[in-house]
Amino acid sequence: MEHKKRLIKYNDKMFSCATSIAMELIGGKWKSVILIYLTDAPKRYNELRKLISTITERTLSLQLKQLEKDGLITRKVYTKKPPLKVEYALTDFGKSLTPVLQAIAEWGMTVAEDKGEVIEG
Repeated sequence: MEHKKRLIKYNDKMFSCATSIAMELIGGKWKSVILIYLTDAPKRYNELRKLISTITERTLSLQLKQLEKDGLITRKVYTKKPPLKVEYALTDFGKSLTPVLQAIAEWGMTVAEDKGEVIEG
């Protein structure tokens, strides 16, 4: 891949390369983790909280809001009958990340098996 010097404007921010845009959207410790758990089916907040046991409630809430703002997930509120139910799902834009997230997860598992220790729990 040839790299030329250029600037890319996305969401009123300037980036030096397309990788920076991708990392703006899915970078950090939690965004890609949340997204990978939403690839198979929509999830409620508490389901995500249980699946990602080491994330704090505040961080999960903030990351979900950011992913929604960036157009990667939707937040649907069901109010027909109590208790109130909120469900998060990937948008079509978010679904376009699925092959990338799966490749990252597979690579991560390879690293874990080769250089770490996988603890089932």
